[in-house]
Amino acid sequence: MSLTAPTAAPAPRITYGAVLGSPYVARLLGGTLTGRLPNGMAPVAILLWATATGGSIAFGGLLSALYGLSSALSQPVKGRLMDRRGQTAVHLPAAVLNSALLVALPVVGHQGIPALATAVVVAAGLTTPPLEAGLRALWPSMLPNPRLRHAALALDTGTQGLLYIVGPLLVAALASAHSPSLALAVTAALGLVGTATVASAPPSRRWRPAQPTSTDGGPGRRLTSPGLVLLFASLTGIGFAIGSMNVWSITMAEHHDQDMLSGILPAAFSTGSFLGGLVYGRGTWTGTTTGRLIIAGAAFLAGWLPLLALLGPYAATCAVMVPGAFLTVVVACAYVTTDALTSAARTSEAYAWLILSIGAGQAAGTALAGRLAEQPFASAALPAVGAAFALAVLLVARPRLGPASRPLRPGRHRRPVPGPAQDPLNPLTFKPI
Repeated sequence: MSLTAPTAAPAPRITYGAVLGSPYVARLLGGTLTGRLPNGMAPVAILLWATATGGSIAFGGLLSALYGLSSALSQPVKGRLMDRRGQTAVHLPAAVLNSALLVALPVVGHQGIPALATAVVVAAGLTTPPLEAGLRALWPSMLPNPRLRHAALALDTGTQGLLYIVGPLLVAALASAHSPSLALAVTAALGLVGTATVASAPPSRRWRPAQPTSTDGGPGRRLTSPGLVLLFASLTGIGFAIGSMNVWSITMAEHHDQDMLSGILPAAFSTGSFLGGLVYGRGTWTGTTTGRLIIAGAAFLAGWLPLLALLGPYAATCAVMVPGAFLTVVVACAYVTTDALTSAARTSEAYAWLILSIGAGQAAGTALAGRLAEQPFASAALPAVGAAFALAVLLVARPRLGPASRPLRPGRHRRPVPGPAQDPLNPLTFKPI
């Protein structure tokens, strides 16, 4: 008789095949990416349409910026609606209105009334479907295994960069082959098809707001907490770095007289984000989520520092892949932290505020970088400034982000919804990573 205790079998390795092979994961991820392609297509298509119809580049740029800004600002409202009414009730009406307005823009634009075109663009931005926040809210119910959920979140976050590579290229191809109006129509169609694919999937249709628990702040269901406020403030620095990087890439293209650099540099950054997500999602990492968040924030900052040497085009292209790789880790850890600090009844709204924080920082970074575009060193330094701000706030917030400041809930239980007893989606259960 052996007295030695049996050794535990090692946990099976998580693969992306296992993640995508889980029920509805591939459909929801693919539908969300398709439905969010307009995020990368619409601003470019609107700009091209405005200039093709006789408008100035400044007016087209204004319309493009207003679309992105109105989309970001409306995220928390739509997140709150999802937490109250469910996903389908928000996704489908938003997609129909957004697509209709994008298709209507060339029609109303021919009236020659800039205010009317501006109103249509702002309304289209306000009605973008909140697919990103919605998908993040679905992962816990679809993937109860924390390791699978970790990989899915990293894959989800990493693939977002592809939207801003494929989207603008597709718009440019459609506009050059036919017209910007066709590009707007295709943008509208892709948004509608992708959103319908998500909204008609059983996990999205059956998702219901969570019931608050005693740890969620009582009847008030408070959303804000000092930790969340500081986390969202740090993410504005992340967005600032991204926004200023986009302008810096244009200044690099002008300085080196290589127009393609304005697209190649952001594409290299997005490629780094995609590859970083693939690596992070497959790994088994030690330590706390807060620790990983701060380490990734420090690496994100370090990745921007080589730009201060005013690198040439090839070196700069390689350099921006490094902060891109750590962007996915920062955002993935930020989502996990947000969930741990948020009322169970307001998860979607909290995710929407996270998205808004990055978007607001990106707008600020773009604006300031535009004013400093004539100063090469300042333009190259701004991404590092944003990353340094993000890291500094994270270090201050560290005691409020980890388990020491608030016990992580061992489980979140979604309200059961009608369905077959054997349906694994009922009841919907949240188990934080």
